[in-house]
Formats: sequence, C-alpha cells, structure tokens
Amino acid sequence: MSVEKKNRDYESILRKAGYKVTRPRKIILQILAERDDHPDATAIFRRAVRFDDSISLSTIYRTMKILEDIGAIHRHAFDGGPSRFEKAGRSHHDHLIDIDSGQIVEFSSQEIEEMQDRVARSLGYEIVHHRLELYGRKIRT
Repeated sequence: MSVEKKNRDYESILRKAGYKVTRPRKIILQILAERDDHPDATAIFRRAVRFDDSISLSTIYRTMKILEDIGAIHRHAFDGGPSRFEKAGRSHHDHLIDIDSGQIVEFSSQEIEEMQDRVARSLGYEIVHHRLELYGRKIRT
C-alpha cells in the first residue's frame, strides 16, 4: 500500500470518528504512513519537529491516544519499555524483540498458530485473541 493511500486511510478514519485533521495531526499521520516500524511517541516527536517545530510531545501523545481509541493503531508495551505503535488492520503477525538493539521483527508462523489452537482446545478453550512476543538476541557465530 502506498504512503499516500495509508495517509488517506488515517485521515478518513479520523474524520469518520468526528475529529478534525489539523496540521499537526496531518504531520503525525504522514510520519506513521511513511514507515512500517514501531515508533514510540518520542521517535514520532523527533520526526514531527523536523516538519513543524511548534508540535509538542503532548500533541503526539493526545493524537496517538485518539488513533488508538478509534482503532487506527495498536499500542504495544514491549517488556515494560515505552509504548510503541503500529497501524491496525494489518494481517496477523507476532513480534520478536531484539533485547540488545530494540529492533522489532515481525513474523508469521502457521505452525505456531496451529500449536496455540491445539493447546487451547486441549484445555477446553477457543482462542479469540492473542499476542506473541519473543525476546532474544542475535546468535553470534
């Protein structure tokens, strides 16, 4: 999906929820649309002030809260670190967090999904939602 399409989607979701798409929000949405990383509020702020140095960190926090509340983004708190954000509506995936670099690697595994379903069924449950976060470090050879 193109950056322009992602940006339009974010703006449309905000408008449908009754929010104005102000200049600061446009900048924040553009930042979110440009990359598929998992930025925290401080990283978004650093990127935003390059476009408009009047944007405050509190504006970032308020906007991210709105986007989370209306379902446009997901917030993650990986291992007690700062909240990090990613676009909602993407296909299901899990996360591997590099404990040395902080890099977040997204992955999907049908084998893991099937195993989780088997375990839940064996315990008399049906999975309705889950998040899998793995923490590790690169193997040094």
